[in-house]
Amino acid sequence: MADITEIEGVIEGNYETVVESFDDMNLKDALLRGIYAFGFEKPSAIQQRAIVPCCGTSDVIAQAQSGTGKTATFSVSVLQRIDENKPTVQALVMAPTRELAQQIQIVMCALGDFMNVNVHACIGGTNVRDDQVSSQA
Repeated sequence: MADITEIEGVIEGNYETVVESFDDMNLKDALLRGIYAFGFEKPSAIQQRAIVPCCGTSDVIAQAQSGTGKTATFSVSVLQRIDENKPTVQALVMAPTRELAQQIQIVMCALGDFMNVNVHACIGGTNVRDDQVSSQA
């Protein structure tokens, strides 16, 4: 299990590899296009250390300050691991609040813009039929 923690700007972990650019992460071309189109130029510290292990098969625990790119880190990893040719649910991301779920959906849609993927936020307290209709649109 990779364990990566950022405490007051200092990153600690048991995964020592730091990947300085998105191009060096062996990501899908369509995903790279989405990353750059979203406005990312260089991965943040947490992204440099966590995207590659998250794309693998090990469990990863990563912790960092707000605004450091954690949502993009796991979003890139999820999009990298899915098979775009399978029209089935392949990933489930759970969030504790409606706002965070909507933020994750926006980021995943933007990063996956050049991929053949559907992203949908299922939010508690909403009509299930509305969710079904909007996810098929």
